Amino acid sequence: MTITSLIGLVIVMSFLVLMLIFSVLRNSSTEVNLRPITAYTKLKQAIGLAVEDGSQIHVSLGRGGVTSPQSASAFVGLSMLKQVIKIASAGDRPPMATTGNAALSILAQDTIQGTQGDIKVKKKGTATSGELTGLTPFSYAAGTIPFIRNDRVAANILAGWYGNEIIWLTAAGDRQNSFTLAGTAHLPAQAVMYSSVEEPLIGEELYAGGAYLDAGSMHVASLNVQDIFRWIIVTTILVGMALKLAGFGQVMQNLLAGTP
Repeated sequence: MTITSLIGLVIVMSFLVLMLIFSVLRNSSTEVNLRPITAYTKLKQAIGLAVEDGSQIHVSLGRGGVTSPQSASAFVGLSMLKQVIKIASAGDRPPMATTGNAALSILAQDTIQGTQGDIKVKKKGTATSGELTGLTPFSYAAGTIPFIRNDRVAANILAGWYGNEIIWLTAAGDRQNSFTLAGTAHLPAQAVMYSSVEEPLIGEELYAGGAYLDAGSMHVASLNVQDIFRWIIVTTILVGMALKLAGFGQVMQNLLAGTP
């Protein structure tokens, strides 16, 4: 194992340990200090209004695979789907979910069934629906647009991996005059969202979804640990620059490469 691999393992283990510590501290305290993100505030308001007027929430999880880096944003979308189902369970019309990947669709169905079991949804016809709308970018967008254009849908949550097809989904939501919250890890799609969505989630704001929707103490703990590692990275960069200016640049490169 090289020095670089060892450092990576130490970072991952340190992150997990710190998350557990902050989670325990969070359970012993009722105070949560999170910076306000307008998108999540408006989302909670939109869900509340949907419950009151009998409309629906549509959650789309994108088309990213679950065994690649694309899965990170999709898993955040699954966490948000779970919380939306719980919050909207008091309404007459449960949320709808759409996906563009077969494996992700299975996970979405499992999340739906598990959440419904937790909140004991019993009335026939009130179960949340999950649909695989297409396996290619075009077919996924074409299959999802009817859900967005549904007159019963009051808000859309687009959280997952998207490509340029996202413009069709955001445009459909804009024509429908419905609230749309969107976030993805794909930079070109982020640019499209920023210019075409009322409430875009930029960068790490997407990954904070679980914490802002009260998904559990571990989600809040992950944000605290991210803040710590952010400062560690900044400090490391500054120290590295100082060492390079002092003439230790080649020594550091050899150390990280595992060579003498």
